Amino acid sequence: MARSTPTRRAWRSLIWLAVIIVGLIAANAAGVIWNNAGWTPKLALDLEGGTQIILEPQLESGQSVSQEQLNQAVSIIRQRVDASGVSESEITTQGGRNVVVSIPGTPDDETMQRIQASAKLEFRPVLTADLPSNQTMTDGSTATPTPEPDAAATPSPSLESTPTVEPTSASDLNWITPALSDEFTNFDCASLDDTAGEVPPADQPLITCEQDGSVKYILGPVEVSGETIADASSGLVPNAQGFTTNEWGVFIEFNDKGTAQFRDVTTRLIGLQGVQNQFAIVLDGKVISAPTTNAAITDGKPVISGNFTQDTAQTLADQLKFGALPIGFQLESTNTISATLGTTQLQSGIIAGIIGMLLVLVYSLFQYRTLGLVTMASLLVAMLITYLVITLLSWREGYRLSLAGVAGLIVAIGIIADSFIVYFERIRDELRNGRSLESAVETGWKRALRTILASDTINFLAAAVLFIVAVGSVQGFALTLGITTLIDLVVVILFTHPLMQLLAHTRFFGGGHPASGLDPQALGAVYRGRATFRAPVVTSGKNANASREAQKRQTIAERKADELATSGRRPGKDS
Repeated sequence: MARSTPTRRAWRSLIWLAVIIVGLIAANAAGVIWNNAGWTPKLALDLEGGTQIILEPQLESGQSVSQEQLNQAVSIIRQRVDASGVSESEITTQGGRNVVVSIPGTPDDETMQRIQASAKLEFRPVLTADLPSNQTMTDGSTATPTPEPDAAATPSPSLESTPTVEPTSASDLNWITPALSDEFTNFDCASLDDTAGEVPPADQPLITCEQDGSVKYILGPVEVSGETIADASSGLVPNAQGFTTNEWGVFIEFNDKGTAQFRDVTTRLIGLQGVQNQFAIVLDGKVISAPTTNAAITDGKPVISGNFTQDTAQTLADQLKFGALPIGFQLESTNTISATLGTTQLQSGIIAGIIGMLLVLVYSLFQYRTLGLVTMASLLVAMLITYLVITLLSWREGYRLSLAGVAGLIVAIGIIADSFIVYFERIRDELRNGRSLESAVETGWKRALRTILASDTINFLAAAVLFIVAVGSVQGFALTLGITTLIDLVVVILFTHPLMQLLAHTRFFGGGHPASGLDPQALGAVYRGRATFRAPVVTSGKNANASREAQKRQTIAERKADELATSGRRPGKDS
């Protein structure tokens, strides 16, 4: 098959660019029609305002909260908010006690639940239950149904409130005093909603229920704290042979402290029968899971399996991963806050961007004559694609545009313009070397592309590092900077270069019209042959201007050749 000509390649690139733009428009249109999305990006807290949620720590009598605990809580709550797809939120501490969460706009119910479900995560052994659990815990090799509860585990009601025999472990049934048994019998799971703000003592047994109220428990003291969880994820559980099954499960990974604690607990539980073999995971005072123990788990990597769906497994994994706060919190207040900067500052940012583009246009027209219009056309295409991408991210990923993000877009104008300048200067250098415009466009592109790739790679790496290490609005700046850097490559490859390939075949540009910015005579083509240069001849009028332009545009090699010619020496010979 014959190799395609530059013109055919140019049209092919432009068609691909059109496909990308149409695809982005179609994706945004689908969001507008079927998912209540908009044609404009959502705005961040500083431009739109939003909701302020104040969380107050739940402390036992005499207990205090440290700054380290608050900082850890802020980090985990930020992970929760980010996991819900909310961008540009602010999570800070207040008065050395409270945690303040500021979210753009009005948060949905799921986001509010993620934030409010902020109690301390605990692992407690099950002492007794009025119904069996329907999940099992394994070491990754087997999964068995939960055994029926041990009816003998529930003692007769009485009024004694302290154990008559000192319990030897958290699973010891001596924790169940007659008074506790009577309270368990008369306990109503609906009352948990009224006591959500109370913190149960970690060293005492707890009466509680499943989140849906289906099972009622007496749990032993806390044995493993939630902050010892290093990670949690959902996935398909492998069988004993290592092959993936169709059963969904939750994979937990403890840190060194949690691994040691969990090893000791599961080693004890594996020898117990009935519901005492179960281990309850308690979040916000309610049991979110109570799996049985099938083996002593010594590596700190248990797998919870059972009647999970993909969604329920993911929900439990999120609760385990993002619920391990060092202290519990309760919702103190929810307030609507106004924008700190508002639409006035947004308009100012947009005006600044327009002024920046106009200045680039003026400079391009002054420096490159009509060729500067290619710069403006490329900038407009880049801005269109950027707008569509930001709007799509706003719908799909919850991204919100802050003033820092607008600043990143404005900075990108200079980055994009730099690529065009590098390319145009390479073309003009090739014209000075005596090439035709068609040849100069192709040769200049090969040399310019390396420089553009190097420059954009550095810019993208800087944006990526900034996005990873920063938080809040600084991440918004890094995100828009990184996106526009990638779009710069797309535009210069699929639009600017193909457009120059097509313009090179026109009479106006290809013929070197003085107003085109590509006039060889104005540029001063001084190259004659291999390693041979001639000094520009200074005449009067238009040719004099061309000669001065040529002198300004000479390369180092050309200037050195001129100096040697002027001094009467030959290139390569010592004086």
